[in-house]
Amino acid sequence: MRTDTSLAILASVSGAAAFWRMECRGRVALARLDPLIDPGVPSKHAHAIHGSSGFGASATYEDLRNADCTSCAVVEDMSAYWAPAVYFRHANGSYQEVLQDGGMLAYYFLNPDLKDPSKGIKAFPNNFRMVAGDTNRRNYSVGGLDVKMPDPPKSNWASLGQTSQADLAQRAIGFNCLNYATEPEPSLYRHYLPDKQFLDEKCKDGVRFELSFPSCWNGKDISSPDQKSHVAYPDTVLNGNCPEGFDVKLPGLFFETIWRTQDFVGIPGEFVISNGDVQGFGYHGDFISGWDEDHLQAAVDQCTATSGKISDCPLFTILSEQEQKECRMPTPPMIASEKLSGLIGDTLPGNVAIAYGPEPANHNKPLPDPLPALSSVVDNILPGGVFQEKQTSISTSEEPTSTPTTTPTTTVTPTPSEPPVPEGYEAVRTDYVTNGNVVSKIVVIETVETVMLETATVTVTATRTAEIERREVHLHQHLHHRHHHGLH
Repeated sequence: MRTDTSLAILASVSGAAAFWRMECRGRVALARLDPLIDPGVPSKHAHAIHGSSGFGASATYEDLRNADCTSCAVVEDMSAYWAPAVYFRHANGSYQEVLQDGGMLAYYFLNPDLKDPSKGIKAFPNNFRMVAGDTNRRNYSVGGLDVKMPDPPKSNWASLGQTSQADLAQRAIGFNCLNYATEPEPSLYRHYLPDKQFLDEKCKDGVRFELSFPSCWNGKDISSPDQKSHVAYPDTVLNGNCPEGFDVKLPGLFFETIWRTQDFVGIPGEFVISNGDVQGFGYHGDFISGWDEDHLQAAVDQCTATSGKISDCPLFTILSEQEQKECRMPTPPMIASEKLSGLIGDTLPGNVAIAYGPEPANHNKPLPDPLPALSSVVDNILPGGVFQEKQTSISTSEEPTSTPTTTPTTTVTPTPSEPPVPEGYEAVRTDYVTNGNVVSKIVVIETVETVMLETATVTVTATRTAEIERREVHLHQHLHHRHHHGLH
């Protein structure tokens, strides 16, 4: 990761723009989890997850807020930030994880609605949720333009009829070729992921994936069925006028993540985003606000420096890089057996197929998931993604309601019997789930492609409790100075 002591000057039509850059040097997980799109079950593809360690398959605002740590730099920000991971497909068909460089940055831009700048910026409400991008998109359709041609000047977008939300969403994605020995590219300059030959020859220091989120809000809903309909882009993506019906201006959230594509120079193959996208049109990201709304509003109102440094905001308690990197979330048992790091095999995580387009990918009908259909084994999911077995009957009394009048007979707490392990297999992990006074023993048996679950349950008379662990702009145009991803 390259660092630089300078910060570029950010500007908007109305003057210098205030912003801060939330550094997320750690990653709480690389996992198939997405509580917005696939709540409660393994998500369709792998994500690089940053922020609160309370993240999980069904993470709530309270889960995020009450977690032990965050992998981002500001203690008060317990938000969750996640986007697809990146893999390299070797010529022999095997896949290998591409590493991140420097974690992730999440920029907060305080650009008002230019229709009425006096309205200011509204903080994200508690538990505010949204998605940017479309995982199924596999083409570029802005005005019939060639995606490899530079965008026309923003001042011409409206007259060219290029300010629909679909057009703006496609221009909100960027793939910045990094070569620190040359002049840097502007952000959101290129809306497609170049092929490997280009990356090998031009991008000596990797590729920065960039994603701008909508920043105009309908003022009512903290989410919507598609996690998009309650928000909209201003008419030049990063700035401009909000559309009618979306008159509340939020902080402009912008993700940037550097991927170490340079590690594969000279090696035959191609880069693939974890959702089966090799061109980048389906890049996307998700966000759940874990801020306290009042604290974030105070920061929006008071932390108006143009330096971008979180250290310039006295309202922020800042963690060291090491502290950020130490934050991890517990792995839910339902995905614990899946390999996502290093060399992972001959398929993408989740058995995702590569879709080259131009037709949309169809993630509503994905290939069979290599993990077992656990919904046929369990009734519901406990906090942290632990499964609770469906019981026909349980004792409703967890502790005595009165003092016994006679000396009770001493009872040894029984241990759940060993579930059968088929001949030729071996148990790779044993999990216990306790619900009141019912103990379930789950033995995970690893096969080549599947995980088999067998359970045995007994009712005990002694009380036990189970503790369920809970617990990264370069966005600006380079107007005056060079700025590279890293700590400043």
